[in-house]
Amino acid sequence: MPIITVNNRQVHIQELNKGAEQTVVLIHGMFSNLSIYYFNIAPVLAKRFHVVMYDLKSHGMSERFLDGYDLDNMSSDLIGLIDHLQLEKVHLVGYSFGGLIALKTALEYPDRVNQLVVMEAPDPQDEKARNIIDEYSKEFLEHYVANFTDTTKVQMGKRQMEKNHRMYEFLFNQTTIKADMIREKHFLGEADFKGLETSTLLLYGADSNCRPTGEWLQSQISQSELELIPGDHNIPIQEPQLIAETIAQFLSKILTQNHG
Repeated sequence: MPIITVNNRQVHIQELNKGAEQTVVLIHGMFSNLSIYYFNIAPVLAKRFHVVMYDLKSHGMSERFLDGYDLDNMSSDLIGLIDHLQLEKVHLVGYSFGGLIALKTALEYPDRVNQLVVMEAPDPQDEKARNIIDEYSKEFLEHYVANFTDTTKVQMGKRQMEKNHRMYEFLFNQTTIKADMIREKHFLGEADFKGLETSTLLLYGADSNCRPTGEWLQSQISQSELELIPGDHNIPIQEPQLIAETIAQFLSKILTQNHG
């Protein structure tokens, strides 16, 4: 379980296929952790790419903090990680609130982002969408607890299960995470997507409450395409193989076009 120090913060990361020429950084959503990618999605991408996964602050095995969950801070954390790993330019894949972090980073640091994949990013001003994140985050936690701990396929013991519940209780009840998300409610409406020239894949669940946001983003981002995946907001759990193959195909197609 590699722990690195980025900007004086302890960050848990996992890497696959370090020798690959191109790097994909996977960003999980709020109240989950990197294991949402580790078992099914990352190994498929690692056949061609160097894959970097990390736990957001106070998530998984990264260091806990009471504040700093706004998009400016989260994007800065991500760039700090990319700098620490001495990566000049990467592909970004973000799920749920991680999709908003990926979007923010592509807008603020366009020279550091090759291609962008936004998966089920919600509209922060939609109160229903924020509630959906809470609801599906609890579903993720139940799935996580029932199946594995951190990046092993080992069933959780009672002590480990209680530790994880305490971690999520800490996030829900003691940090500024919800208040910071609410403060970002105008992010999509105020963002200048006309200046975003990054090739972007939008992945949304066909039955997701966030699907209208994906359709709106497609209308705003000139070089974007929208793919609907069977399922709802939790498509990384519901259709991991299809998602992994769709992302790999998108990135490989863009690379082929750029080199062809």
